[in-house]
Amino acid sequence: MGRPYPGAAAVSALVWCPCPDQETATSLARTLVEEKLAACGNVIGPIHSVFCWRGEISEAGEVGLLLKTDAALLQQAVARLEDVHPYDEPAVLGWQCDAAGEATAAWLGALAGMRG
Repeated sequence: MGRPYPGAAAVSALVWCPCPDQETATSLARTLVEEKLAACGNVIGPIHSVFCWRGEISEAGEVGLLLKTDAALLQQAVARLEDVHPYDEPAVLGWQCDAAGEATAAWLGALAGMRG
Protein backbone atom coordinates (compact mmCIF):
# COMPACT_ATOMS: atom_id res chain seq x y z
CA MET A 1 0.00 0.00 0.00
CA GLY A 2 0.99 3.57 -0.40
CA ARG A 3 4.15 4.31 -2.34
CA PRO A 4 5.90 1.18 -3.64
CA TYR A 5 9.34 2.77 -3.20
CA PRO A 6 10.79 5.98 -1.71
CA GLY A 7 10.15 8.98 -3.92
CA ALA A 8 7.22 7.37 -5.73
CA ALA A 9 4.15 9.49 -6.38
CA ALA A 10 1.63 9.79 -3.56
CA VAL A 11 -1.48 7.61 -3.80
CA SER A 12 -4.60 9.09 -2.25
CA ALA A 13 -7.21 7.10 -0.35
CA LEU A 14 -10.70 7.56 1.09
CA VAL A 15 -12.42 6.09 4.14
CA TRP A 16 -16.21 6.02 4.53
CA CYS A 17 -18.44 5.16 7.44
CA PRO A 18 -21.94 6.01 8.69
CA CYS A 19 -22.27 7.60 12.13
CA PRO A 20 -25.24 7.95 14.47
CA ASP A 21 -25.25 11.78 14.38
CA GLN A 22 -23.37 14.91 13.34
CA GLU A 23 -21.65 15.36 16.70
CA THR A 24 -20.19 11.84 16.54
CA ALA A 25 -19.08 12.21 12.91
CA THR A 26 -17.41 15.54 13.67
CA SER A 27 -15.67 14.12 16.74
CA LEU A 28 -14.39 11.09 14.80
CA ALA A 29 -13.14 13.32 11.97
CA ARG A 30 -11.34 15.56 14.45
CA THR A 31 -9.71 12.55 16.15
CA LEU A 32 -8.30 11.15 12.91
CA VAL A 33 -7.15 14.57 11.67
CA GLU A 34 -5.49 15.35 15.02
CA GLU A 35 -3.75 11.96 14.95
CA LYS A 36 -2.58 12.69 11.37
CA LEU A 37 -4.32 9.61 10.00
CA ALA A 38 -6.46 11.85 7.78
CA ALA A 39 -5.97 15.31 6.33
CA CYS A 40 -9.68 16.09 6.15
CA GLY A 41 -13.03 14.72 7.22
CA ASN A 42 -16.29 15.62 5.50
CA VAL A 43 -19.44 15.24 7.58
CA ILE A 44 -22.26 14.46 5.14
CA GLY A 45 -25.90 14.29 5.87
CA PRO A 46 -28.26 13.52 7.19
CA ILE A 47 -28.50 10.30 5.21
CA HIS A 48 -31.14 7.59 5.32
CA SER A 49 -29.75 4.06 5.53
CA VAL A 50 -31.58 0.85 4.60
CA PHE A 51 -29.65 -2.24 5.67
CA CYS A 52 -29.84 -5.90 6.58
CA TRP A 53 -28.44 -6.50 10.06
CA ARG A 54 -28.58 -9.86 11.83
CA GLY A 55 -31.21 -11.13 9.42
CA GLU A 56 -33.53 -8.12 9.80
CA ILE A 57 -34.06 -5.32 7.31
CA SER A 58 -33.89 -1.99 9.10
CA GLU A 59 -33.77 1.72 8.37
CA ALA A 60 -32.05 4.48 10.29
CA GLY A 61 -31.16 8.13 10.06
CA GLU A 62 -27.38 8.54 10.09
CA VAL A 63 -24.65 10.98 9.11
CA GLY A 64 -21.88 9.98 6.71
CA LEU A 65 -18.19 10.55 7.33
CA LEU A 66 -15.75 10.66 4.41
CA LEU A 67 -12.07 10.91 5.32
CA LYS A 68 -9.27 11.84 2.92
CA THR A 69 -5.86 10.29 3.55
CA ASP A 70 -2.76 8.82 1.92
CA ALA A 71 -2.82 5.16 0.90
CA ALA A 72 0.23 4.49 3.10
CA LEU A 73 -2.02 5.28 6.11
CA LEU A 74 -5.20 3.61 4.85
CA GLN A 75 -5.12 0.48 7.02
CA GLN A 76 -4.18 2.48 10.12
CA ALA A 77 -6.99 4.97 9.49
CA VAL A 78 -9.58 2.21 8.98
CA ALA A 79 -8.45 0.36 12.10
CA ARG A 80 -8.43 3.51 14.25
CA LEU A 81 -11.86 4.62 13.04
CA GLU A 82 -13.26 1.16 13.77
CA ASP A 83 -11.69 1.28 17.23
CA VAL A 84 -13.10 4.68 18.27
CA HIS A 85 -16.50 4.44 16.53
CA PRO A 86 -19.44 4.08 18.96
CA TYR A 87 -21.17 1.30 16.99
CA ASP A 88 -20.27 -2.23 18.13
CA GLU A 89 -19.54 -3.25 14.54
CA PRO A 90 -19.28 -0.12 12.37
CA ALA A 91 -19.28 -0.36 8.59
CA VAL A 92 -15.88 1.18 7.82
CA LEU A 93 -14.66 0.98 4.23
CA GLY A 94 -11.42 2.28 2.77
CA TRP A 95 -10.06 2.31 -0.76
CA GLN A 96 -7.26 3.77 -2.87
CA CYS A 97 -8.25 6.42 -5.38
CA ASP A 98 -7.73 5.79 -9.08
CA ALA A 99 -7.09 9.48 -9.65
CA ALA A 100 -6.51 12.66 -7.66
CA GLY A 101 -5.56 16.21 -8.49
CA GLU A 102 -1.83 16.84 -8.20
CA ALA A 103 -2.23 19.33 -5.35
CA THR A 104 -4.62 17.02 -3.49
CA ALA A 105 -2.31 14.01 -3.85
CA ALA A 106 0.63 16.07 -2.56
CA TRP A 107 -1.42 17.37 0.40
CA LEU A 108 -2.56 13.89 1.38
CA GLY A 109 0.86 12.36 0.65
CA ALA A 110 2.46 14.74 3.16
CA LEU A 111 0.52 12.95 5.94
CA ALA A 112 2.77 9.88 5.76
CA GLY A 113 5.85 12.05 6.27
CA MET A 114 4.23 13.86 9.21
CA ARG A 115 3.71 10.56 11.05
CA GLY A 116 7.14 9.14 10.24
